[in-house]
Amino acid sequence: MTLPRPHRVDLLIALAGLATGVLLWSFGLYTTGGRLFDERWAALVPLAVMAGAEALRRVAPQTALAVGTLAIVADQFTNGNLATVLMFTDIVYAAVVYGTPGQARRIPYTTALVTVGTTVAFLVWWQNAFALLVGVITGIVSFLPAVTGSIVRNHREAAESARLRAEQTALLAEIDRAQAVVAERARMARELHDMVANHLSAIAIHSTAALSLDDPGTTRQALTVIRENSVAGLAEMRRLIGLLRESGAETEPAATASLAGLDALVEQARTNGSASGLRFTLDDARREGPGLPAPVELAAYRIVQESLTNALKHAAPGEVRVALAHEEGALRVTVTSPYGQRPGPRAPGSGAGLVGMRERVALLEGSLEAGLEAGDGDGDGDAKVWRVRAVLPVGASEEEERA
Repeated sequence: MTLPRPHRVDLLIALAGLATGVLLWSFGLYTTGGRLFDERWAALVPLAVMAGAEALRRVAPQTALAVGTLAIVADQFTNGNLATVLMFTDIVYAAVVYGTPGQARRIPYTTALVTVGTTVAFLVWWQNAFALLVGVITGIVSFLPAVTGSIVRNHREAAESARLRAEQTALLAEIDRAQAVVAERARMARELHDMVANHLSAIAIHSTAALSLDDPGTTRQALTVIRENSVAGLAEMRRLIGLLRESGAETEPAATASLAGLDALVEQARTNGSASGLRFTLDDARREGPGLPAPVELAAYRIVQESLTNALKHAAPGEVRVALAHEEGALRVTVTSPYGQRPGPRAPGSGAGLVGMRERVALLEGSLEAGLEAGDGDGDGDAKVWRVRAVLPVGASEEEERA
């Protein structure tokens, strides 16, 4: 088995321990005397082996502990060296700090059993208090370093866990921030499209009519509609800019679109669509009572607004009907417009309006259907209509208030 390359710091510790041991040996400073191997050179063998194990304390702690244990046992049969004992305590400490989790749990218990066993054995053998001193020394050499290593390892693991939790918290915060930014960008895109597209579509249609028809009356009427929509669009843009600014102490909250403005919205559509042969009707069958939740009213208003804008762009001459009903715990919005060949100018579409409507309905956990359907059988024959149906849940609490 090839051992990994020792850490530079561990090599320095091993060399320092070996040099200290040699220095003590040269002065004849031993820990004991009169042992089995009483030759002067014998104490250097465990010292050199212990220094080699010390070099592996970090990269191979289990191997270092096994070799160090053999060396400290061998040292007891020589005159002994204090540096050998000190390096063994460091090896026990390192085995707990750098070893596997299982090894770190077992070593303190093992050294405790060794300390107790050694004390009991010497008490039985010597039957005097000196055996207790041997037990204390054994605990200092083995059990105390193991407990110290366990404390240090627990602190390091706690610090690492805290660091990982901090990183995870920062990552989650960044994800939440990114999601909030995306959601806010989507909300602003919906608001910008819903507020401005209606006015710009009317301006595009009537400006095209004014340029293509050489009729002073038609041109004047088109310019009047263009001016009205330009002023209204500018007001809507200013309101949106006000929403995007940071609110200050003197800033008043901007008004939110609601179903109370549907009459004005439909009247504006009549003005914009009269030149295209479109008629607009509003059938509001909601029950009298407290107003709906603000998010529901805003979503319903924007759905009607976008549907009327699409009718101005694409609908054939005929009646555009807007119907609202509040039943079964939900607000139902239906907008029907005639489908077919359209005379006169048309405004291009991008499809963003339907996407915005679906997003608004999804946020309220409602449903939306939009597509071609057969006519209502009111004299149109096989004519088809474009119908938008939205179901917006009101919520149980709102229903209880109405009851």
